[in-house]
Amino acid sequence: MLRIENLSVQYGSRLALDNVSLEVQAGEMAALIGPNGAGKSTLIRAVSGVVPARSGSARTNGIDLLTLSPTARARWLAVVPQAASLPPAFTVWETVLLGRTPYLNFLGQISPHDEEIARRALVRVDALSLRERRVGELSGGEQQRVLLARALAQATPILLLDEPTSHLDLHYQVSFMETVRALAREEHLAILVALHDLNLAARYADRLILLRAGKVQAMGKPAQVLRPDLLSETYRWPVQVFPHPQAETLLVWPGARRG
Repeated sequence: MLRIENLSVQYGSRLALDNVSLEVQAGEMAALIGPNGAGKSTLIRAVSGVVPARSGSARTNGIDLLTLSPTARARWLAVVPQAASLPPAFTVWETVLLGRTPYLNFLGQISPHDEEIARRALVRVDALSLRERRVGELSGGEQQRVLLARALAQATPILLLDEPTSHLDLHYQVSFMETVRALAREEHLAILVALHDLNLAARYADRLILLRAGKVQAMGKPAQVLRPDLLSETYRWPVQVFPHPQAETLLVWPGARRG
C-alpha cells in the first residue's frame, strides 16, 4: 500500500500542503477531491518526486519513496500526468516502451520480456490496435489510454493519476475510469487519482480524500465525505447531494445561492 504521513510542501511563503496523511490500500482506488488550489496535483507531484517535500514521508513496503532516486522510485510508482505532451512523431509502441526505461541495462536495450510487458499493457487498456499509429494522430481519449499503458508498462504496485479525465468527453471519461477501477481490483494496485468531477469520484472511488487549502477536511467512503454541509463549506457554494435513481452511488449538484 501507499502510506503518506505528515506531508508538507511549500511554494515560496505559501504552504501548499500542510501535514497531509492518508493511506491507499492495494486493490483500492482513492480519489483526491477539492476546489482549485486545494493541493490535489501538488500531492501527486510531491509523491512522484516532481516537487520537493518540505517534510513528511510517502512509504510503501517500508521504503520512503521520497528518499529514492528517480529510477528507483519509478520501479515502485507510475504516474499518468495531467495534460501530458507526448512526442507526436513517436509511435504508440515506442511511447509505451518508454515505461520500461527504469529496467533497461546500461546499453538501453529492449528485451523480449520488455516487449511482452508493453504488449500486455496495450491489451489491458484496449489500445493494441493503435500500436503502429503516430501519437500526434490520436484523439485525446486515445492518447490518455496510451499514457495509462505507458504507466502500466512500468509494472509498479502504485499508480498515481492527476486529473486524467479533464479533457475527455463523456464516453472516454466513463471508459477510462472503468478501466482504472478494474486495474485496482484485478491487478491489486494501490491507485490514487486527483479528480475535479465529484460525480466520477462518487461512482468509481472506494474512498475520498477532501482537501482544502492544503489540508485534509474529510476522508472516508463517498457517502461519508459527500455531505451537503461539508461540500458547501469547502467549495463555498451551496451543494446538493442525492441518491442516484438507478445506481448505488450519489449525485452531486450545485445549488443556487440565495440573496
